[in-house]
Order: sequence, then C-alpha cells, then structure tokens
Amino acid sequence: MLYFSRWKTISIWAAVLLGIIFTIPNMLTQSQLDSLPGWFPKRALTLGLDLQGGSHILLSIDRQDLVDERLQATRDDIRTLLRDAKIGYTGLTGTGTTVQVRITDPAEVEAAKTALAALVAPLSSGMFGSGTVSELSLEEPEAGLLRYTLTDAGIDYRVNNAVTQSIEVIGRRVNELGTTEPIIQRAGADRILVQVPGLQDPTRLKEILGKTAKLTFQMVDQSMSPQDALQGRPPAGSTVMYSQDDPPVPYLIENRVIVSGENLTDAQATFDQRTSEAVVSFRFDGKGASRFGQATQQGVGRLFAIILDNQVISAPRINEPILGGSGQISGSFTAESANDLAVLLRAGALPADLTIVEERTVGPSLGADSIAAGKFASVIAGILVIGFMLVAYGTLGIIANIALAANVALIIAILSILGATLTMPGIAGIVLTVGMAVDSNVIIYERVREERQLGRSLVQSLDSGFSRALATIVDANFTTFIAALILFYLGSGPVRGFAVTLAIGIVTTVFTAFTLTRWLVSIWLRRAKPKELPKGLLRFVPDNTSYSFMALRRYAFTLSAAASVAAMTLFFTVDMNYGIDFKGGTSLEVQAKNGEANSSEVRARLSELNIGDVQVQEFGSASTLLIRVEGQNAGDNAEQSVVEKVRGELANDYDFRRVESVGPTVSSELAFYGTLGVVTAMLAMLIYIWFRFEWQFGLGAILATIHDVTMMVGLYVITGIEFNLTSIAAILTIVGYSINDTVVVYDRVRENLRKYKKMPIEQLLDLSMNQTLSRTVLTGLTTLLALISLYLFGGEVIRSFTLAMIFGIVVGTYSSIFVAGPLLILFRLRPEGFESEDKGKPAVPAGAQPTKS
Repeated sequence: MLYFSRWKTISIWAAVLLGIIFTIPNMLTQSQLDSLPGWFPKRALTLGLDLQGGSHILLSIDRQDLVDERLQATRDDIRTLLRDAKIGYTGLTGTGTTVQVRITDPAEVEAAKTALAALVAPLSSGMFGSGTVSELSLEEPEAGLLRYTLTDAGIDYRVNNAVTQSIEVIGRRVNELGTTEPIIQRAGADRILVQVPGLQDPTRLKEILGKTAKLTFQMVDQSMSPQDALQGRPPAGSTVMYSQDDPPVPYLIENRVIVSGENLTDAQATFDQRTSEAVVSFRFDGKGASRFGQATQQGVGRLFAIILDNQVISAPRINEPILGGSGQISGSFTAESANDLAVLLRAGALPADLTIVEERTVGPSLGADSIAAGKFASVIAGILVIGFMLVAYGTLGIIANIALAANVALIIAILSILGATLTMPGIAGIVLTVGMAVDSNVIIYERVREERQLGRSLVQSLDSGFSRALATIVDANFTTFIAALILFYLGSGPVRGFAVTLAIGIVTTVFTAFTLTRWLVSIWLRRAKPKELPKGLLRFVPDNTSYSFMALRRYAFTLSAAASVAAMTLFFTVDMNYGIDFKGGTSLEVQAKNGEANSSEVRARLSELNIGDVQVQEFGSASTLLIRVEGQNAGDNAEQSVVEKVRGELANDYDFRRVESVGPTVSSELAFYGTLGVVTAMLAMLIYIWFRFEWQFGLGAILATIHDVTMMVGLYVITGIEFNLTSIAAILTIVGYSINDTVVVYDRVRENLRKYKKMPIEQLLDLSMNQTLSRTVLTGLTTLLALISLYLFGGEVIRSFTLAMIFGIVVGTYSSIFVAGPLLILFRLRPEGFESEDKGKPAVPAGAQPTKS
C-alpha cells in the first residue's frame, strides 16, 4: 500500500499540478490573465448573483392566455372557411377549450367537415420526436353540431413553441440592454429563467421582460364618441381602449389591424427635430409599407391609433398619405422610455403573456460585502483547521494540511473547468469541506495508532491503517455524496451550487486521502526513517478509553424520545417562521442612504400601502433593515406589485441591497421538492447501508438520522430562525454528516462482530464506540471550527444557515453514539450472523484492546 511506482507518482502530482494551474486564474485580475501565454487556462469561477449582484427572474408562460388565443383563432378560422365554402352556419361559440358550430343545412354537414378538415390535420412537432400531434379533435354530439376541442397534446405543443419563441425574443431584448453574459434558458415545461449579473436597474429589466410588445396600427372609429360607446354599446367591430396617460383617455378603436409589429424591420429612439421630444422612428418591410400606405391614402383626415399591448400610445391624424414605409411614434416619452420601446419593437412581440413568479435581486454593494465576508471566513477557517491538525498530529498533521490545500485547489479547479457558478452557499460548501476533508485523514491516522498499539511495526501499522480505513472512508463519504446528489437534482439556485461544491469536495477528499496523503507518508518514511509515530502537542482523547456508553442508553433514549416528542409537538402547535420560499411573499434588505435606519418609521410608511402584514427589523447593522411582506394570495403578479409599491415609497431614502419575491405557484413547489429531497435522501441512504451492512444497521442509521432532523426542526421552531431553501440545504448536509459519522461507528461494529462472536453485544458496542471516539471528537471539532468561523465572519445572510449546521453537527455526533448504537441492541443484533475472522477468539471486556496474532 505504501509503494508507489513511478507512473503512479507522476499521475498523482500531475493531477495536483493541473488543479493548481486551473485554480490560478481565480487569483488574477483580467489584465494579468491577458498577459499569460495562450496555452494557459484563463477560465475563472463564475460568481453567483449573490456575490456579484444582479437579478434572477423566473418567468411563466400564461397557459390560459394561449388557450384563449387558440380558441379565438379557431372561431375565426371556422368563420372564414365556412364563408369561403359558402356553407350556412349558426351558433358559432367557444367556451373553455371547445368551439362548436351548427350547420344549418343537414345536407352540407359532410361538406363542412371537408372544408374544416385542416383544423384537425396533424402538425409536426419536434417536442414529440419525429411524430405529429393533432391540435383539435372533432366530435358530432348530434346531427349537424360540430364540436372542436383543443387537445392536451395540442396545448402542450403551443406552450412548447411559445417558450422557445419567448427565449429568442427575451434574448434579443436583454442583449439590447448591453448586459454582460446573461443566462436565458428553459426551466421546466412552461418557464424561462433569466439571470443577469451585475445589473444596476432591475426595475427596468422587469419592465422590458414583462411587456408582450404586441404592436398594432388600427383606425380610430369616429362614428360615435368613446363616452357614448361606454354608456351604450360600441358599434360592431370596434372596441374601447385606453391610452397610457394618467388619467387614461378612452378611444373607440376598430378591431381591424392595418399593420402589426411583425412588419417592422427597424425601430430606433431619436428626437423630433421640430419639438425636440423623444420619439421612436420605425420602418416597415415591403408588405407593411404597402398596406400602411394604402390605409393612409384611404383615411386622410381620420385618426389612426398606435397600440401597444391593448393600450393606445398615440392617435395622430392622417394629414396626408404616408407612402415611404417609415414614421414616428410619439407619446410623452423620456429618452430612456423611448429607447426601451425601440428595444421591444426590434426584439419582436412575445407569443404569450409572461408572469414573473420568482425574483431574487442582489445589489452590487451587498455582493461585494458577501465576497469579502466569504474570503475572510474561509481564511479564518483554514487557519483554525491547519492549526488544529498540527496540534493534534504533529508531522502527520503537516502532511494532512498539504493534502487539504491540494484538496481545496482541486475543488476550485474542477468548478472552474465545469464553468460552475460559485454562490455564497457554495463558499459555505467549500468551508464545510475543509472541515470534513480532515475526517478521512483522521480516520487513517487513528487506525494507524491502533495498529501500532497492537504491536505492529511502524511500516506495518501505516500500511494496515490505510488498508483498513479504505472501506470506512468510502462508505462514509458515499452516503454524504448521495445527499449532495439529491440536493442537486431537487434543489434550485444557490442550493444547487452548494450541492455541487459538496459533491466535488467529497470526490477530491477521497482522492487526496488515498493518493497524495499516502504518497507523502511513504516519502516521509523513506526520508526521515522514523522509529515511532510522531505525537502532536495535545492528545484530545486519551488512548485506550473504556467509557461505558451503553450503560447510559436508557437515559439517552429517554432524553432523545422526550426531545423528539417535544419538537414534533411544537412543530404541530407553533407556527414555524417559514420564509417566502415556502409560503410566498416578498423580502427586501434595504440600507439607509444617510445615517441609521428607522424601523418604526418604515413600518408605518409601508402599513399605509395596503399590502398586508409587514415586518421590519434591524439586520446586521443599524443602517440596514430587513422587510418582510406577507404573500398577497392574489396570484403571482400581486407579489411584483408589492415590490414596486415598496420601491416607490422608500427609494428616496434607502438603497435596495436585496429583493426576493416568490409567488404562490413557486412557493408550493419549493415546499414540495424540499420535503421530497429530505425523504428521498434518507431512503437512498437506507438502501445503501442495508446493501453494504445488514438491515439492522440501515434501519438504525435512518432512525438516528430522523432523530437529528427532528431536533433541527425543533431548533427552527424554538428559535424562530427563518426556515427557507437554505434550511433544507442545512438539514440535508446534516443528514449526510450524521450518516457519515454513524457509518464510521457501524463499520467498526461490523468488524468487531466478525472478530468476537461470543462477546455480549453491549460490550462489543462499547468497545467499538471507544475505538472510534478519537475520530468522532476530532472530526466534530474540525468541522465545528470551520462552521464557527463562517458563523462569526461569513456575513449576516448565511448566519442562520451556519448556526443550524453547528447545532446539527453537535446533535449528529450525539446520535451516532447514544442513538444509533443502542438501536442495534433494540433490534437484537447478534454476532452469529457474521463470519469470524479469528474463530475461537475469547470475548474481550469492554474498554480492553484486543490483541492480534
């Protein structure tokens, strides 16, 4: 195990060297990167929006809007096709997803079906592979009554097309704003994710995204005044529409569209030379110019309306024919609003209305603060862990620290190569990995010490220690890896970034422990030729402990059961402080522009806006406030209205550092998938441990983990810490850590069961607990050191996240000893089920160290 061929040595250091090379770009400025040779990697980590600022907006296609549009189009098609075929009809109506028409002459029913056959003709659909889909189905419930119903497949087809078209349109709109590397992609069947880093004005972005931008040119119906039309009934073929003025002005508009925005070839913001007002100049294509010229020739002296999303922008009079195919749109524009309209017109109209169902915006100043806090916390954590390993293991601690540094470099390198996005929870994942990465080395070193105490030579002890620790480390880390994978597939945004970092950290930890650490130990042996294992400055757990843990199991069970019952009782009787991720609503972090923030004044001002319950509290410093507004229960758009109202009220006095708005649709999904993630992770771990051990071990590990989850839920209820998406990440991380700890203990129990078949189970468990106690304590301490530094210096945003994990580490360590172990007694685990490696070996009293032949 301690011999390395030349090619293995070269491979190990090549991997480490590549990791360092790919990590270097993250430490250099752009100008320094540009000066590097062309072959040198220049790809650095992409910072998440919570670190560099920007907007994360989730848009949803209005499915009902598409259904209504298709229903209207179907009615129009039926009317046109039957008139062209000169077939009489009556009762053309549409409701829900159905359009029906009655053919007046029974003899023409078949001819009508033939004329309308195109409506039920299959459409090719890439979404359905190379197959086809029928958008409408035909029924004839009674003679002469034709009923056309939109099919689910047809609606899905339209939604899929609408999402694809919307992504193209949104991409053109966002790129017109001059933003850097925006991310625009499909998110599920009917949603679009838009992430724009470094954005200074999220309000403008939302306005650009939220407008359908359906532009039409229609004639104004001057046969009667709009007021008369509103009081009576507008003429057939005309509709009352309102202008964008305040107050809005009504216009009676003919439904016939002269030209639409599809015929525009260009639109630019400019200024009218006569009035110096901001206007939008436009130019039609050949078809649009011809139709517009013909309409203006016939309508000289009449008013025509320029309409955007059913609102009249302007309604000028046609003084003379406009034959050049170009013109201007005026309407009390500012330079910015004229430019935004030009952007919308150039990008084209969206095929359907889009609703903002989730918004997460971070200001650049908060992002800079988060980066500084994350770096400082990481440095402190690294110093504490490195110092701890030196104190605990001396020379071997130096080797562990070298491996740890290589481990961190490999994590950053892999994240850089994958183009992953580093978020604040991602930094927490790296810091947590720093704490947990030491675990593998601790397991190895403690095993080596045990082997040495059994009388083996130093070389034999090191070789055997690495060999025997392999299975334990793989089992322990694989269970945590399962939690990370599930967190990735069921999580979203920053939580997914945390999962990626944690998963990569687990892989690199196992790699460095069994390659780099082992190689460094072999070199140390060859060069230093030591006679004994180096000792640290301080032994945190004495050798050969003989604590009677199982003697306390009844007290521990009683305590755990009482605490679990109390936690569940509180959960069902006391309202947990659910964040907006799970109950919807709006959360805003604001900072006073001058002096200290006044929470009572802000609360009073917002209470007058009629937006429901408002909570305002100091957040981190006297100049910063955290504002929470309850969900409006009036659809997803209502949450955006709250954001705009709060901005309008406080923008003059406060800077908006962070805005999070989650509609009811997304919040219910996040709650479902969060719960599903925890349950799925525990089931997956149960299956793995059952497969690797026995059913008693699997069930014991899961019950111990359920105990830990219950305790964490109790923590959130008692302390009132906000329970949000990052809380799910914290729980799943503790699930992985607790299982990791339990598996290490169970692995030793399994080994001892094979050695000492006649030993009473209580004594065997005590022996196993004492043998792994040093590892349990040292791993817990290193992880806690990393988390405490993150809690103290990582910033206010993730403070509750790290506090929950600190509590979880303590509870998880407790449950591995006092819950997971005694459960094996409860399940009547006996050594008879295991084959003995040393048949006939006598039982060893608890606390004694067995000898080996």
